[in-house]
Amino acid sequence: MKFLAVFPLLAVSSAVVLATEDMTSAVLSSLALDDSRRPNIVLILADDLGFTDLASYGSEIQTPSLDALAAQGVRFSNYHSAANCAPARAMLLTGVDSHLAGVPNIPELLAPEQRAAATHYRGVLGHNVVTVATLLEGAGYRTYMAGKWHLGMAPEQRPIARGFQRTVAMMDSGADNWEQRPYLPLYDRANWFADGERFNLPEDFYSSEFLVDKMMAFIDADARQGAPFFAYLPFMAVHMPVQAPQEFIDHYEGAYLQGWDRLRKQRRERAAALGIIPDDVAMVRMATTDDWDALSPDDKAYQAKRMAVYAGMVEAMDAHIGRLIEFLKARGDYDNTLFIFTSDNGSEASGPADPRGFVAGIGTRRMGYSVAMDGLGLKGSFGTISPSFASASASPLAFYKFYAGEGGMRVPLIIAGAGVAAKDTITPAFAWVTDIAPTILSYAGVSAPASRYAGREVEPITGRSLRPLAASEVGSVYGANDAVGYELTGHGVLFQGDYKLVVNQGPLGDGQWRLFNIAEDPGEMIDLAATEPQQFQTMLNGYQSYILQNKVMPLPAGYTQMGQLLRNVVRKELGDMPLVLLFTALLLLPFAVIYKLNRKGSL
Repeated sequence: MKFLAVFPLLAVSSAVVLATEDMTSAVLSSLALDDSRRPNIVLILADDLGFTDLASYGSEIQTPSLDALAAQGVRFSNYHSAANCAPARAMLLTGVDSHLAGVPNIPELLAPEQRAAATHYRGVLGHNVVTVATLLEGAGYRTYMAGKWHLGMAPEQRPIARGFQRTVAMMDSGADNWEQRPYLPLYDRANWFADGERFNLPEDFYSSEFLVDKMMAFIDADARQGAPFFAYLPFMAVHMPVQAPQEFIDHYEGAYLQGWDRLRKQRRERAAALGIIPDDVAMVRMATTDDWDALSPDDKAYQAKRMAVYAGMVEAMDAHIGRLIEFLKARGDYDNTLFIFTSDNGSEASGPADPRGFVAGIGTRRMGYSVAMDGLGLKGSFGTISPSFASASASPLAFYKFYAGEGGMRVPLIIAGAGVAAKDTITPAFAWVTDIAPTILSYAGVSAPASRYAGREVEPITGRSLRPLAASEVGSVYGANDAVGYELTGHGVLFQGDYKLVVNQGPLGDGQWRLFNIAEDPGEMIDLAATEPQQFQTMLNGYQSYILQNKVMPLPAGYTQMGQLLRNVVRKELGDMPLVLLFTALLLLPFAVIYKLNRKGSL
């Protein structure tokens, strides 16, 4: 949804939880391999990274660290994640569908009717699932996290209570990358926690550098040096506010003056040349894309600078990943480390077409941020990319984050390092976000729980290990008849073989079910619903089965993501005070205007 990120996203005791989690050590340690044979595991998660934002996927952005990992392992060209943040993270860490894991959506978009009717509609990670960190901890791994959490802030929901022994976590949907301040008006503060307690950031903070520094410190300081470690590194890059050090921004000065249409085309061509997509992939020009040639020279320079900051943020993340890799090499850990890199969802298109306008800039001005071209990306600035450049980030795919189109769900996945036999290989095999947890467990030699764990009932992992693909042993881990479903606020998907059944709701979608062969047509240009009616109906039936099996709730009448967000904000923050509601209405009016304007550019 184009407008959603204009607004901030809001939402047993810890001792009992920790005691329960600690009970697993004796149970699972016998299942693990000998320490000398077990790899360290580094799971790196980017935020809102588009499908072709890495050079090894077709980008012009310099990402040598991740490209080197790609050359030493396998790139997945048909890997899919959820269409927004928290559900993706829940599935990534548990291997269980987001609805069953308690995170069908971020809590800020859940309707009160849904919350009241079902305990699994709270938007926080439930205790009916077990994280991969808990399972690895129980098997003797050292477990660390440094980065964005967004799966619950109550003591029993914090990462320190979900299997991570050392943590520094940003608990919200996002925050400033240069200092400890909220990134949007409705956050009172930027909520950072270290080892479960509130934490104040240092003065010299930049998010990507800081998170890697903390992870290296965790690894270096742990007294149990003989045990392998699991390091979960969920970056804040490239979630808004888009910010980067000047030295990285400078690398892209003037690089985007040819505009978004040219960039989208160039990325498609490079991705095809690399083998990431078929040679003849067609792609739609999304109606949310503006006319570059109609811009003034000054406006072109400003838009190009916005994208340069974004590219700089991607490169800065890559550079700090490179520091972590060099650190592991210096310690002698690199050769025995498995690396997994991916993104939580696809490209973010919520930035306004031009944030300098009076209406578009009200929110950032109230927060004290600048959107002026001078200093864009630096401390005190608020950067975004427009829907137009977001279309290049997603090239050659359609739609964005918050939607079930390929641009919102298909993202990079690289698996490399210890135990990965495939080298510089691209697999077109379908893979899904719930596959990451069982893949990690497979490499660690740790068994997944079935229906019970540590004395309580839990949801079994439904994902499949991708290790056979990384070993070049099989062509796919899913058969032609295996179905994988997904739902987010009425956006629906069923994957089966090469087919994808999909419906995208408004404002960018039209609510109609369509059928695509995404192996041949990842741009989702050729609707096969009429020409393959049997396949279409079979998959519609399969989607209904998914809905029932995963307890997907219907939406209240008239539900929209934007409308529900506004209602939840007012209800939670302001109660029923008429004067305050009036003030809020006046405050939100400009953003509603932006939303209406953006809807005019719908697909």
